[in-house]
Amino acid sequence: MSHPLEIPDIRHRAAVLGSPIGHSRSPILHNAGYEALGMNDWEYSRIECTAEELPTVVGEAGEEYVGFSVTMPAKFAALEFADEVTDRARQIGSANTLVRTEAGWRADNTDCDGIAGALGELLGERITEARRAVVIGGGGTARPALWALAHTGITDITVVNRSDRSRELAPLLEPLGVTFRFTGFDSDLAAAAQKADVIVSTVPSAAVEGHEQSLAHAPILDVIYEPWPTPLTVAAAANGYLTVGGHVMLAHQAYGQFEQFTGRPAPREVMRRALEASLG
Repeated sequence: MSHPLEIPDIRHRAAVLGSPIGHSRSPILHNAGYEALGMNDWEYSRIECTAEELPTVVGEAGEEYVGFSVTMPAKFAALEFADEVTDRARQIGSANTLVRTEAGWRADNTDCDGIAGALGELLGERITEARRAVVIGGGGTARPALWALAHTGITDITVVNRSDRSRELAPLLEPLGVTFRFTGFDSDLAAAAQKADVIVSTVPSAAVEGHEQSLAHAPILDVIYEPWPTPLTVAAAANGYLTVGGHVMLAHQAYGQFEQFTGRPAPREVMRRALEASLG
């Protein structure tokens, strides 16, 4: 467990927690926002932190720490640690945001903002007409994706996964009025994809290897952003469909975190440009 170097003139701090964390581009987004707004006494860093370490890292953080972004494997621990939890974080079942409050720490999940923002860029005005979706994967990243899809008006979702997690996801989707079903990678994926208005892949590229051509029959949001493009999005683009990557999701989830940490509107264009410049 390592901590960022202390800098005397920094009065407000935030950081991203996770393990491994060295690859995270969240500091690029947040620090670009601070610089754009002239917030010279703010700094955002990375802290290596496992799920087991999160209660100690957050609980013993100095008063200068106003908030933490949380990535795997600590998102479930963040929800359990918090003194208060937003409704959407409770429904999704994990938290990627911890904000210091007078009562302690509040947990939220802005991953759903990330998914919703990326879907908005992918589908544009057509998002209001979309009703059917395919979600690839049934793990932790799938949950905010499913929540976001339901809140954009999707009413029918096919979840492609190696195991049936209907029992785990029913409490999330049924109250939202979503009809959903699980199917394996050995099913007729092309038929499901051709019926979909949008596809969201929440798994590493290796998980869909060999199935790209079957799935590439609708606009695709792939949460992967390195390396980019992914084989799945290349196949979809070859079929004439629009695609967006995980960097778009990352940017949109960061905007809400920035605003919760600072109380100021996020300078979205500046933050997005900084992220894209870092990706080359």
